[in-house]
Amino acid sequence: MLPVAILRFSPTEGPAHFAEWLDAQSVPWRLVAIDRGDPIPVDSTAYAGVGMMGGPMSATDALPWIAPVSALLRDAVARNVPVIGHCLGGQLLAQALGARVMRTEVPEIGWLDVDATATRARDDWFGGRDRFTAFQWHYDAFDLPAGATRVLTNAFNRNQAYVIDDRHIGFQCHVEMTRDLVETWCRTGAVELPAASTASQQSKDEILRDVGRRVATLNGVADGIYARWAQRLRS
Repeated sequence: MLPVAILRFSPTEGPAHFAEWLDAQSVPWRLVAIDRGDPIPVDSTAYAGVGMMGGPMSATDALPWIAPVSALLRDAVARNVPVIGHCLGGQLLAQALGARVMRTEVPEIGWLDVDATATRARDDWFGGRDRFTAFQWHYDAFDLPAGATRVLTNAFNRNQAYVIDDRHIGFQCHVEMTRDLVETWCRTGAVELPAASTASQQSKDEILRDVGRRVATLNGVADGIYARWAQRLRS
C-alpha cells in the first residue's frame, strides 16, 4: 500500500494520535518535516493520502513553503487523493482552494465543545455524536472553500470543520491530541495561557484537569474520523 504523507510544520506539533491510529491499522506513513527543510512532494498520487498537522504560524504568513504546499493540496483534491488537515492544516487546505483565512475575533484555547451540523456528517464522521469536546489553540479562522460542507461548528468560530467530495476533511479544532502533546503545548505556549479561564480560553490548570480522561475520550472520536477518512485512501 502507498504511504500517507504527513506534513509537519513545527517540531512541537507532530502527528500524535493520527500516527498512532495509522500504525494500529498497519497503514504506512511518511513524515514530511517542513520545519527541518524536507522537500515538499509535488505528485500527490505517490501517496495514499495527505495529512497535515498544526503549527504556530499563519497560513497567511509570507513563508516559502506555503505556495508549494498549496499546489500539492490542489493536486490532491483534483486527483481524488484524500486530504485531512488539523487546525493550520485545515486553514491551508481552505486557502489553497480559494477561501479566506483571517484573524479570528475570538481565539480559542483549551477543551471546548463543537457541534455537528448535519445528520449525515454526524453519523458518517462523528459516530452519531451531536456534540463532542475537541481541543483548541488558534488565533486564525477560515471561510469555507467552494464546494465544502460545514460539518462542525461552535459559538466562537462557526467553521470548525468541513468536508469536500466526501473524502477531504479540514478542521479548525484539534482531534489528534495525546497527553504528551497537551503537556508540551502548555509548556511551550505558557505565555499565551490566561491566569483564569474564560468561556473561550482556558488556564493551564483547567487544560490539565482530568487530562487523561479528556484525551482518551477525544481519541475515541478521532478513531472514528480517521477510519472514515481512510476508507478513501489510495492503494
